[in-house]
Amino acid sequence: MTNQAFTFDVDANGIGLVTIDMPGRAMNVLNPTLVEPFAELVNKLETDASLKGLVITSGKSTFIVGADIDQLTQITSAEEAFKLCEDLKGMMRRMEKCGKPVVAALNGTALGGGLELALACHARIALDDPKAKFGLPEVKLGLLPGGGGTQRVPRLIGIQKAMDLITQGKELTAAKAKEMGLVTDLATTRDELLAKAKAWCAANPKPSAPWDTKGFRIPGGDSKSPAVVQVLAIAPSMANAKAHGNYPALTHIMSCLFEGCLLDFDAASQVESRYFAACVVSQTSKNMINTLWHQLNAIKKGQSRPKGFAESKVKKVGVLGAGMMGAGIAYVSAKVGIDVVLLDTSLDNAEKGKAYSQGILDKAVARGRSTPDKRDALLARIKPTTSYADLEGCDLVIEAVFEDRGIKAACTQQSEAVIPATAVYASNTSTLPITGLAQASSRPANFLGLHFFSPVDKMPLVEIIVGKETSDETLARGFDYVLQIGKTPIVVNDKRGFYTSRVFTTYIMEGMAMLGEGIHPRSIEVAGLKAGMPMPPLALQDEVSLSLSLHIAEQTRKDLEAEGLSLPVHPGFAVVQKIGGEHKRIGKKAAQGFYDYSGKEKSLWPGLTEVYPPKAVQPSQQELVDRMLYAQANEAARCYEENVVRSVADTNIGSIFGWGFAPNQGGALQFINAVGAKQFVARSRELAKAYGPRFEPAAIVVKQAAEGGRFEDKL
Repeated sequence: MTNQAFTFDVDANGIGLVTIDMPGRAMNVLNPTLVEPFAELVNKLETDASLKGLVITSGKSTFIVGADIDQLTQITSAEEAFKLCEDLKGMMRRMEKCGKPVVAALNGTALGGGLELALACHARIALDDPKAKFGLPEVKLGLLPGGGGTQRVPRLIGIQKAMDLITQGKELTAAKAKEMGLVTDLATTRDELLAKAKAWCAANPKPSAPWDTKGFRIPGGDSKSPAVVQVLAIAPSMANAKAHGNYPALTHIMSCLFEGCLLDFDAASQVESRYFAACVVSQTSKNMINTLWHQLNAIKKGQSRPKGFAESKVKKVGVLGAGMMGAGIAYVSAKVGIDVVLLDTSLDNAEKGKAYSQGILDKAVARGRSTPDKRDALLARIKPTTSYADLEGCDLVIEAVFEDRGIKAACTQQSEAVIPATAVYASNTSTLPITGLAQASSRPANFLGLHFFSPVDKMPLVEIIVGKETSDETLARGFDYVLQIGKTPIVVNDKRGFYTSRVFTTYIMEGMAMLGEGIHPRSIEVAGLKAGMPMPPLALQDEVSLSLSLHIAEQTRKDLEAEGLSLPVHPGFAVVQKIGGEHKRIGKKAAQGFYDYSGKEKSLWPGLTEVYPPKAVQPSQQELVDRMLYAQANEAARCYEENVVRSVADTNIGSIFGWGFAPNQGGALQFINAVGAKQFVARSRELAKAYGPRFEPAAIVVKQAAEGGRFEDKL
């Protein structure tokens, strides 16, 4: 039996082998192309007496990576989502109750619906491949597992472990999945994998799922048991402390676990389908799928990369400056096998930069995530030096020195005297225009900006800045390097503050403007978290440091004066000057800013309410949330309008990955789409009337409101 989605063979013992290999796809997904013929196979399993059991595996390097997200986005009603869910689970349940052994031979990654299909089998044998991942990550797209995952997992490993796994979308190694009880056994080769799967079938001719066995009890107790009651009592408040009500899928997952684990399996499964349907039609999942699935994939497939240039790989990179940024860039480059020259003004500084990698790797070894040999091999690729001569043969040089034009110009000239004429030279500046920095270069066509975010080893984004003379080939090579080191590239044109720094500033500035108006600092910080931001604005300004903000403002003022322009004054800047300048509270690095710091502990500086006494009547929390979100979204729309950012995808992904714009909103432009241009313009004008012209809606959104348009890439 063969069809387009899989091959099916039966051995002499009557054990069938299904090898899923969907045509035209790099990975297998659960969609009608696979599910419909698979349902026929289940029918054969139920009715054909000569078929004694089934082993399911994949012809690709991964097993099944989940449901087809494209199919989910076409669903328009909760009824449709419920039916899709129930139909899929009906097939899985028939397979599970057929009375014959069905084993999943997991030859690679099984996520989401792929793992749920495996959980509906009677056993799961996994290839012990360190690259393979097993988990239910649906929550990361505002969804929940709709193929029985919220019911089979707690019945296998207990409610508390299931809650941790599903609400966090954790991805496990094969060994960890076996340790937890999600995987039955491990194999070291594909042949052993299939042999073990068939042997399990032979040894268990009439299996049934544990929850279909008389007297079954959920490990650790059901939803009524005292230990579980304690977990369920505090879990919602713990989730809300992190999510602030912005992610309905979290609440729905907890409801599935609580309600489902009071019921028999089939009734519980139907409860899951209802909550799944609620997730699918929610605005949050629409936002997150649109941006964190469709747009992110478009970026990774090279939507913003100039066409017509062969893919390139960096073999040797020079990193100038071994501070936090340079050290981080050296680490992520060496991690993917690139040779690194880490250059600083003193060998001691360069060695300290290399020690940053040593620290990360020592922790990984201590936690069993790496080995001493792998650590030493990576460290051997980083060469600390003070000599520019060592840059000879570099394909790419990344300058990560202090934000000073003179220092950066000297670095450029000394590097270009040594590196090949074809090498790309990049500046990791966050504020200084690339075209101006490229004036120090003898080959400005090879010059661009690569703006990393701190800490480099954790932050997923790199902002690629194209100067006036940057060639398309240089951009393509920069894009390839960013993908090579496992980061997400967005492409922006050269304008003051670029994109991320320019829009990010509006968030912290709005928080400080509120403080200056007499809004209580605690209210400001809570509103920042309620808005969906990863950190509140005053705490974030402390992280950035008030002294750096004052320095950048001074540099910007000088640059604008040289162009005959003046620095626009934001009401939040007076607060930076007062707290950072007059009170010398420059931020976290000095243990004194808007907060007082003691080790890992911090608390708002009591003197803040003396410097800025809270006014008698405080605004609503929603008013503060709106100000923070609208300030950012409006500035992002202006950046798109001015062609600072080149695509909607780059604008949205840049906002989430760059400075943490509320992921539940799907990015800054998706926020405007979801609110609707007309409503966005009306609310912006209300805010402008109350707080100033910075809230006036961007012209592009005013045009959309009049014409019924929205932000979307024409792909």
